[in-house]
Amino acid sequence: MKIDVRRPLAVDLFAGAGGLSMGLEQAGYEIAASVEYDPVHAAVHEFNFTYGKTFARDVSTMTGREIREKSEIGDREISLVAGGPPCQGVSMIGRRMIDDPRNALLNEYVRLVVELQPRFFLMENVAGLTVGNHRQLLAEVVELLEMGGYKIVLPYKVLQAADYGTPQSRRRLILLGARRGVPLPRYPEATVRPRNLRGTAPLYSDLPVGPSVIDAIGDLPDADRYEALLHDDHVSVTWPEAGSIYAQRLRCKKIDPADFSHRRPFDPNMLTSSTRTVHTAESIARFSSTLPGTTESISRYLRLHSDGICNTLRAGTASDRGAYTAPRPIHPLLPRVITVREAARLHGYPDWFRFHVTKWNGFRQIGNSVPIPLGRAVGAALLQTDGVTPIKGKKTSLGDPALLYFNAGQAHDYFGLSERVIPQRNRKRG
Repeated sequence: MKIDVRRPLAVDLFAGAGGLSMGLEQAGYEIAASVEYDPVHAAVHEFNFTYGKTFARDVSTMTGREIREKSEIGDREISLVAGGPPCQGVSMIGRRMIDDPRNALLNEYVRLVVELQPRFFLMENVAGLTVGNHRQLLAEVVELLEMGGYKIVLPYKVLQAADYGTPQSRRRLILLGARRGVPLPRYPEATVRPRNLRGTAPLYSDLPVGPSVIDAIGDLPDADRYEALLHDDHVSVTWPEAGSIYAQRLRCKKIDPADFSHRRPFDPNMLTSSTRTVHTAESIARFSSTLPGTTESISRYLRLHSDGICNTLRAGTASDRGAYTAPRPIHPLLPRVITVREAARLHGYPDWFRFHVTKWNGFRQIGNSVPIPLGRAVGAALLQTDGVTPIKGKKTSLGDPALLYFNAGQAHDYFGLSERVIPQRNRKRG
């Protein structure tokens, strides 16, 4: 399928598996091109977004002209360049390092924005970029964008994903700007009142209450009931109940009037991205005795509360930094950690969206991504500024399921990479 040129074109840099791509597509953008360094994640993006061009490349090796020429964009105007340069050097958890070489990718993002000359740009990053010495990095980004012909929305804001209908607390820096001559956008207003964020109630007094953890995952069948999920990530099931409006929309059983994405094929009897985690009897006993909303004393995992929202889902470490899985929350009703699909529901992903079949990659792809409702809200605000009425996307296909099973070597070969760009797994001890 070719891109739908009736819809405003967007380029997603540092795209991962496609969280920001999905939110922007739902807002009404056409994801004409995306760039992702890790070929395993790029393969998952290509599976879910077959209509655009997915580049498995390091952005520092690409030019704006190459992105245009090797996609269907050509000389068409680009409405939006979006992206979240990797933020490990400025994370709020762990030691923050202003001279971390990974921070140089902020400049690569700016370079491609200036080369592609979109009407708008959207940069998302960790809230840590606004703290301490790292504010200098952000000030340099703003200065370079202004020198490249862009106006910046100031003051920049850190947005809370829960304010826009995500049943998860997740704060992200969102930096917005417009090309000179294009109206300057505004940040989207909150749409819901989050369930259990303290000290914010007066700000949301006139808004409806947002979805809860149980609204998000309460209708999902228990993965532990299916032996097949010990060996693969999907199984045919009998769905137990309709679920909340939030769940029905993600399951494609109820129309979401604010969702302008392309419709994908979907088997309503298939439970995907749900490979089981096998726990010891001791772990199960500890999880069972942990009260919802509290932290289990040995694993330090939080047990989710049905009526609250989820804590921030983390990605874990990359293969060259030990390949450690981030702590996964404990299910509010069952004595086990949540599945990848349950995490995806808490992030706002529709159920047709697939992730890598391994739990490690699947959780990394979710933990590194922008929650869908947040991306959609920001994208909708940009389109409104530009006076664009969103058009519903045409029906499209999903990719070859083999893309979801690639190991690193197979993914490198698939994209024709001559050198291994992702370091070998390195588990350090001590």
